[in-house]
Amino acid sequence: MSDTKVKVTVLRVFDPKEVFETSPVKRSSPMSPCERHHEGQEFTVNLDMEMPEGFCHWSWATIKSPVRMLMFGGDYPWSEEKGKAVVCCADGLRPVVYMLERI
Repeated sequence: MSDTKVKVTVLRVFDPKEVFETSPVKRSSPMSPCERHHEGQEFTVNLDMEMPEGFCHWSWATIKSPVRMLMFGGDYPWSEEKGKAVVCCADGLRPVVYMLERI
């Protein structure tokens, strides 16, 4: 069995004001950047594919497929750098961008 792991690094945490000048949906309260993650934060995903401790559940649901692809040797065909991918969570109002690296 492979000992491959995937490192997840938080590249960017967007403030909603950076994404939209005016929010496309009315909010009942002000929205801040993601409180769960900060830029430079690192996580390691082991072969068991368990969500890393402290990781956002919603983000994990979005990125686990590309993590699995890298874990098992796959790569995006448009990327010259093998073993790497840049992905983001599904929160369209305050996205978090991650670098995935096969290690």
